[in-house]
Amino acid sequence: MGRFVFLFVFFVAITLSVTAQEADSLKVEGKVNFAAGEYNPLAPAKAAFYSAVVPGLGQAYNKKYWKIPIVYAGIGTSVYFHLENKKDYKRFRNAYKRRLEGYTDDEFYGEGETPRISDQRLRDAQRTAQRYKDLSIAAAVGFYLLNIIDANVDAHLRQFNLSEDLSIRPTIEVDPVQYQSTYLLSLNFNL
Repeated sequence: MGRFVFLFVFFVAITLSVTAQEADSLKVEGKVNFAAGEYNPLAPAKAAFYSAVVPGLGQAYNKKYWKIPIVYAGIGTSVYFHLENKKDYKRFRNAYKRRLEGYTDDEFYGEGETPRISDQRLRDAQRTAQRYKDLSIAAAVGFYLLNIIDANVDAHLRQFNLSEDLSIRPTIEVDPVQYQSTYLLSLNFNL
């Protein structure tokens, strides 16, 4: 556990120092200036990279701090269910193995000669716990990938140039072949 904490602190420190160095170097590099702000074509890649290194760091880079607890809740819940299903799987497997060896003292046997849970039911419970264990790992990986995709897309959308010159107006056009009027609604915008 101590080694994990050390590695986590090490990666966060390295990432923060790299971010500070990149921020200083970006002031020198040429950027295209839009009315909404400066355009940095590497921002989506950086946000995705940060989220891949430490989940939630890309959301912090995009200044969407409210998304970080959602990322950790999704990954943490998936890992929690994986560990619970792993415990259940081991319980069912150990009880089934003991029954195959002839013992009748497992937690699912009950009192007397008849078991509370049959051997077939223990095998089914093992399969179900294994399936849920695998699904929870898939959910954790899914949340991790969704975290990266969200950071990338959000960084793209932060730089999206929205013009205030949007207008919707109705138009009437005459079809030259059939001499009929056509009523249209057009969306016009200027860049």
